[in-house]
Amino acid sequence: MKFFIDTADVKEIAAATELGLVDGVTTNPSLVAKSGRDFHDVLKEIISLVDGPISAEVVATDAAAMIKEAEVLAKLDPEKIVIKLPLTEEGLKATKALSQKGFKTNLTLIFSPLQALLAAKAGATYVSPFVGRLDDVGHEGMECVEQIRTIFDNYGYGTEIIVASVRSPQHVLQAGMIGADICTIPYSVMLQLAKHPLTDIGLEKFLADWQKHVAK
Repeated sequence: MKFFIDTADVKEIAAATELGLVDGVTTNPSLVAKSGRDFHDVLKEIISLVDGPISAEVVATDAAAMIKEAEVLAKLDPEKIVIKLPLTEEGLKATKALSQKGFKTNLTLIFSPLQALLAAKAGATYVSPFVGRLDDVGHEGMECVEQIRTIFDNYGYGTEIIVASVRSPQHVLQAGMIGADICTIPYSVMLQLAKHPLTDIGLEKFLADWQKHVAK
């Protein structure tokens, strides 16, 4: 399973890359706004750090404007930039047009397997079901991912599933068991994946034993 880091914080991206955990990056307007920096400047810096796909989200709401915005974003790096679009009627129109032109696309704000199916039929490169937000409203977010996996496998869709709105290591574990292609994960959750109390206890014991040996 591939790991994308879900952030617009360049320092976090650099730190996660140093750990060897970054296969790609996802951003959105909220994350970029938190950085307080110009969107294109942030993207250029991310491009310099990451070899994999970088999802850059449009803010337009009609298909024609989405396509124009996508063309500007893609010029930053045609190979790495993935155009992130909302799962709306206009987003689907833009996805079909952009896919036919060879643009990579990521359909976001997906909350049902049928929305993911529509995205795949429109030619999306990726779909991003938001599991945490589904959990927040009393649904099983990972059940949605499991259903998407089944539908895509049934009909041979090549669209990759990005498990998004990840809140905990448990989400990552479940995504791996289901067979999702990618998890896009906040840096804080990435660090949690490496933590286990028995690892800390074991290391402490090894070091204590070594110190006893050296002291002899």
